[in-house]
Amino acid sequence: MGDAPYLERLGARTAQVGSVLCLGIDPDPAALPDGFGPDLTGIERFVALLLEAALPHAAAVKPNLAFFEAFGSAGIAALERLRGRIPPDVPLVADVKRGDIGSTAARQAVALFDLLGADAVTVSPYLGGEAIAPFLARPERFAYVLCRTSNPGAGELQDLEVAPDPAGPWPAEPLHLRVARLARLWNARYGTVGLVVGATAPREMATLRQAAPDLAFLVPGVGAQGGDAEAALTYGRAVAGVAGTRPAGALLVNVSRGIAAAARGAPDPGVAIAAAAAHWAANLPVLQSQP
Repeated sequence: MGDAPYLERLGARTAQVGSVLCLGIDPDPAALPDGFGPDLTGIERFVALLLEAALPHAAAVKPNLAFFEAFGSAGIAALERLRGRIPPDVPLVADVKRGDIGSTAARQAVALFDLLGADAVTVSPYLGGEAIAPFLARPERFAYVLCRTSNPGAGELQDLEVAPDPAGPWPAEPLHLRVARLARLWNARYGTVGLVVGATAPREMATLRQAAPDLAFLVPGVGAQGGDAEAALTYGRAVAGVAGTRPAGALLVNVSRGIAAAARGAPDPGVAIAAAAAHWAANLPVLQSQP
């Protein structure tokens, strides 16, 4: 956390570690390694180990809050304790996919930014710009808008063609492209908007980078989901646009199970996690924005 804009802080961290690796934390009770029980105690112990072993290689950390919320207030307390283990120079992206009517979204922003201490969040644009405005209005925080996600069913809605914009130049196009165009407008106002674009859709990622050359990308789907890491590096980085060239922090590539799963069956889970994180960090190097 800090008063500087999020992308500046993220850029400093990526430069420090030399990688755009984002450490995803999705602690599924059914997938913990031996020695870690499938309860909240086991999850907290495993995530503490995951942070200790992988943080030296990570530009940011992205916990999925659902895996803690499922345990009620005790799970939230565990998440807050784990938040305290993350140094202030390591940005935390809360994977929550929030977005609701204005008064509700405002309270969501308080919970995530002020109480949990998240530096950035993932948000859903389905209710329109009003529903995410409370997340965008803080100049030192950031919001990644769901655009073309990495899950197998993403195209059911996100690839649907929408009609041309009668009030402007936008053509008939897939919904995810319209979301990107709207996100650019929101970013022009707030300067705190990026996109979630899955590495499992490299063709769409290329098109989205053309449509939004100056927006930061958070790229999930690399690792266990089989996404294209090379495409993420090629198309994920921001290029020169109306807002100028973004810092190196304009790209984050998330790896969750590809790191955590290394602990399963390993003689020393911490060593295995550290090796997996180092591998992914080396394969996701910082690339300067194009001129």
